[in-house]
Amino acid sequence: MTDSIYIIAEAGVNHNGSLAQAKELVDVAATAGADAVKFQTFTAETLVSSALSKAEYQIAATGSQESQYQMIKRLELSVEAHETLAAHCRERGIEFLSTPFDLDSLRLLVHQFNLSRLKISSGDIGNGPLLLAAARTGTPIILSTGMCSLGEVELALGVLAFGYSGNVGAPSMAAFREAYGSVECRRRMQKKVTLLHCTTEYPAPLRDVNLYAMNTLSHAFGTSVGYSDHTQGITIPVAAAALGATIIEKHFTLSRDLPGPDHQASLEPSELEGMVKAIRQVEVALGSATKYPAAIELKNMLVARKVIVAAENIQKGDLFTEKNIAAKRAGEGISPLYHWDVIGKIADRDYQKNDRVEF
Repeated sequence: MTDSIYIIAEAGVNHNGSLAQAKELVDVAATAGADAVKFQTFTAETLVSSALSKAEYQIAATGSQESQYQMIKRLELSVEAHETLAAHCRERGIEFLSTPFDLDSLRLLVHQFNLSRLKISSGDIGNGPLLLAAARTGTPIILSTGMCSLGEVELALGVLAFGYSGNVGAPSMAAFREAYGSVECRRRMQKKVTLLHCTTEYPAPLRDVNLYAMNTLSHAFGTSVGYSDHTQGITIPVAAAALGATIIEKHFTLSRDLPGPDHQASLEPSELEGMVKAIRQVEVALGSATKYPAAIELKNMLVARKVIVAAENIQKGDLFTEKNIAAKRAGEGISPLYHWDVIGKIADRDYQKNDRVEF
């Protein structure tokens, strides 16, 4: 049996700035059986410049009348809202997670909410100060790698290796490379970090998913790996589970008809429940890598496997030949793998047609 796949139901900003809607999202995630529900912790002032336009997918979902700053501002959650959501998660028995997008948000999540793990978004994989501060908390990190080359991932892991090492020296690219090159520092980082393969588009076209890249990350960096999904439907996250993902993250919403930037690439409640159920079925079926007859198969072996039998009546003293023996289902007996060893031997008794051959 594999370790249980950790399923993150990504609420993100699909609460549309409404605490009541955010609490409903917690309820949906808990009912679906997800391990955690994740929100996003930010302030518009520290996340985006006031002049920045929206991404294409955001314009498609919400129009171009407002700037990205104005849209983000509407989607902030206050500290008090975080407290309410964390408490509601405890009541529902689901882990509360949130992605920090700045240093103040990071400190809030670690020191006030005591998160057991941190999720860093693909957009911050080059944010050295945030990565370093996150690693220096000692908290395990889930790092998405959308929009990244392997080289960029390695640079980020160097920062994390430096941070997890407890090194209080001056951070620099040289120091990060040295930490990554240290076997001890790299091993410490590998125990703390899970890399998520991700395609940063909403929704992500299937042709651009490149799911095999998830295992490339594992082979290249020796960390646990998982998958953050932005495709429509549940097929790809379930496939990622079958390929060995240890974490699956998937956006969900109360309804894709709601206004907002991420609803269209999100699962509705019944779909989220279906995804969790399918992933749980996959992880049970993965079992172990050992190939052997399952205990439940043993009772069928005597019925399904063939043995050597007489193809016609055979007299004592006759030779066994290609003509007078055959392979049939007949219960316990000599495997047809020994067919050629039987040919040419002398029958030591009479056989009726379909009798199991013995010698």
